[in-house]
Amino acid sequence: MKTRKLGNSGLEVSALGLGCMGMSFGYGPAHDKKEMIALLRSAYEKGITFFDTAECYGPFLNEELLGEALSPFRDKAVIATKFGFLEGDSKKGLDSRPEWIRKSIEGSLKRLNTDVIDLYYQHRVDPNVPIEDVAGVIKDLIQEGKVKHFGLSEAGAESIRRAHAVQPVTALQSEYSLWWRNPEDEVFPTLEELGIGFVPFSPLGRGFLTSKIDENTQFDSTDFRNTLPRFAPEARKANQAFVEVLTKMATDRRVTNAQIALAWILAQKPWIAPIPGTTKLHRLEENIEAINLQLSAQDITEITEAASKIAIEGSRYPEHLQKIVGK
Repeated sequence: MKTRKLGNSGLEVSALGLGCMGMSFGYGPAHDKKEMIALLRSAYEKGITFFDTAECYGPFLNEELLGEALSPFRDKAVIATKFGFLEGDSKKGLDSRPEWIRKSIEGSLKRLNTDVIDLYYQHRVDPNVPIEDVAGVIKDLIQEGKVKHFGLSEAGAESIRRAHAVQPVTALQSEYSLWWRNPEDEVFPTLEELGIGFVPFSPLGRGFLTSKIDENTQFDSTDFRNTLPRFAPEARKANQAFVEVLTKMATDRRVTNAQIALAWILAQKPWIAPIPGTTKLHRLEENIEAINLQLSAQDITEITEAASKIAIEGSRYPEHLQKIVGK
């Protein structure tokens, strides 16, 4: 497994991480715990050392799952988790008050069965709490030995700069894929200037870019994609044009759409480490193979230009969620 360093921080992670949310939350009912523990341990055996979770995934179930699964090799794994929702529940709204952050870290440490969090993200910027106050608390937690690195999730360039001035930010986590390239405009230049790494979630477009989803796909009633405008049936039908771009190149190279999509992201910057999620071993193995797929400059240009000409149907989030990203 190849590794990458997240910006100038020195934090070294596997070039491909594993997003663990879907094992317990967001994409239908929680999966069987024993099966997910086996999957997580297989990921480690195959070279993945970077695992992403959050207190609100469940809530709390996902951290507990990782705590048990990663315990045999905890010292060799990089665990990233997140705080920032009231009582750890994303349905209750944002809460990054310093006193809540201190409660959150204690809960996460216990559930993850560890004495230190490798990378601790603010899940979303809280407009009611100055980002400097948040960064200050994390600075204290780092000095206390409870956190190694500070991260932000879905933050905008201004918030990144303000936080970084108080406590250096190691990584920004935000959605990024061939069909959501917004971070390239303002965020990428900011990260490059400040020496901050980038961790894209949903690098496969929440599964859409794999070619396994079309307008007739039925999601479980608890799957949050049912609430996303971009996943309305008519939007899925219109957005198949993105999938066709990948399918053409994947067919020519005898690889999969997912492998092309991940290889494209890995080729963008050396300080990017995507975290595709999966609950299936064969998908995990498929994703890992993307690390060895070398796209030429011409391939990358061809994919990028073709995707740039396609108009995206449907917004990324419903309005109430869109209000709390990119701040």
